[in-house]
Amino acid sequence: MGFWEGERCEYCQGSIVEKRVNLSRTFAGKYVLFESVPAGVCTECGTRYYTANVLKSIEDALRGCRKADREVLVPVYSM
Repeated sequence: MGFWEGERCEYCQGSIVEKRVNLSRTFAGKYVLFESVPAGVCTECGTRYYTANVLKSIEDALRGCRKADREVLVPVYSM
């Protein structure tokens, strides 16, 4: 039985399934990308849910407790 099995979305009551997603954030003026993050995703509206241990891992990475796997150059356009 998976962690998200039987869980329903708090917004639309859709089913939640586990997927690997990419999560981008801006932190301390820098763009940060997390790849292959385990998340519960609503099959109806797409709302994402993260477990406490996943959120702790993200927080640790942002605080510098973990070295990035790689860095990429990101083009920026102003409109």
